[in-house]
Amino acid sequence: MASIKDMRFVIHDVFDTAAHFRSLLGDDSLDRAFIDALLDEAHRYTDGELKPLNRSGDEEGCHLENGVMRTPKGFRDAYRKYIAGGWAGLLGPTEYGGQDLPPTFGIMIEELMCGANMAFSMYPGLSRGAVHALSVHGSAEQKAQFLPKLLTGEWTGTMCLTEPHAGSDVGLARTKASLQTDGSYAVTGTKIFISAGEHDLSDNIIHLVLARLDGAPAGTRGISMFVVPKIDLDGKRNTVICSAIGEKMGIHGNATCVLNFDAARGYLVGEENHGMKYMFTMTNSARIGVGQQGVSLAQAAFEASSEYAHQRLQMRSLSGPKSPDKPADPIVVHPDVRRMLLNQRCFIEGGRALAFYAGRCVDTQLFATDPEVKQQAQELLDFLTPIVKGFLTEGGFQSVNDAVQIFGGHGFIRESGVEQFVHDSRITLIYEGTTQIQGLDLLARKVLMTQGKGLTHLIAEMQ
Repeated sequence: MASIKDMRFVIHDVFDTAAHFRSLLGDDSLDRAFIDALLDEAHRYTDGELKPLNRSGDEEGCHLENGVMRTPKGFRDAYRKYIAGGWAGLLGPTEYGGQDLPPTFGIMIEELMCGANMAFSMYPGLSRGAVHALSVHGSAEQKAQFLPKLLTGEWTGTMCLTEPHAGSDVGLARTKASLQTDGSYAVTGTKIFISAGEHDLSDNIIHLVLARLDGAPAGTRGISMFVVPKIDLDGKRNTVICSAIGEKMGIHGNATCVLNFDAARGYLVGEENHGMKYMFTMTNSARIGVGQQGVSLAQAAFEASSEYAHQRLQMRSLSGPKSPDKPADPIVVHPDVRRMLLNQRCFIEGGRALAFYAGRCVDTQLFATDPEVKQQAQELLDFLTPIVKGFLTEGGFQSVNDAVQIFGGHGFIRESGVEQFVHDSRITLIYEGTTQIQGLDLLARKVLMTQGKGLTHLIAEMQ
């Protein structure tokens, strides 16, 4: 679990988040007392409800039974408590039932939820992405139709991008959408690697699907976005079928699905052939969240390995016994163990600060009234996003591997629990764009294409 003390240090002492909110929103309601109360309540929920399900959910996994996905035992009850606590609407617009809190609060909650149970945290995490995309790009009618239930948590959301032959190259997508006489679209195709694509936690699942209209241009220029509900607005089951569940290395408690759309009724989001632009609204937000996952799992692994290093007795310190009353010294006295622990600690503290720094940019981009300040925040955020996603996942994976190394043989067996951090965190280097794609994005788009605007802003702040 994330250290609340360390989180508060970043939130209050490094960034003075209450002052940030006061300057940005012009009121004092989101003060230190409010932030601390929300953190305490979130910690009680994640520590009491989600953490106990982390190991059992991993061992049981999800089960596809006659087209119905069953989540691990305890997940449904934990999700009902998530809804009852009002967490689903934390960041959504107030006119549709949300609380409209700044995105930095999402960074706080994400660290706590993911550190307790990464597989569970992905169900509501994807819903937040769907809410954000529809809030920005959806029509007034679509917002009224879908956002209220998404913000109560009664419905959940997904994003359906990847296809078997295409991988990360969305421009190769073959999923088709044909205009119908009633103004809706018939969406046909297959999407893979759809996290939370089918499950038993909510009454409905709202899929945001990238597809190609009849006669659309080739490549990314011809991609559009559609809302395709599992249960259509008329209450009838849509022709969206989960045909398989992925047998994965990790995050077994989250259902990763193959979804077949067979002339499923969908609704065009925004303009035709603008789907790639809309997709980046989802993926850029998700990339910040995935970077946060790297920090969260590193924190959980560090706490386990630090405790073990102080308790495990093995050999003597090279500079002489440190626990002469015991048969051996704790392994924390050995230089290379200390090196790994300190590397973990440094990565976590720096990574947490980087994630919160990016979150502040999102806040500013959304709520600032000065167009120049708003634009600068967006340019800085664009530059930081591939760094947050790429560096924090790579560093997080190294940190959890260090935890296994500190445990030695006991880390390699399931009894200690630290091996789960390794197989859960491995996906963070891959989904929402591999580390290599983040590198291409950083150099080609965020430096060369923009003439280094975001980089210039960052250097100015560093100076």
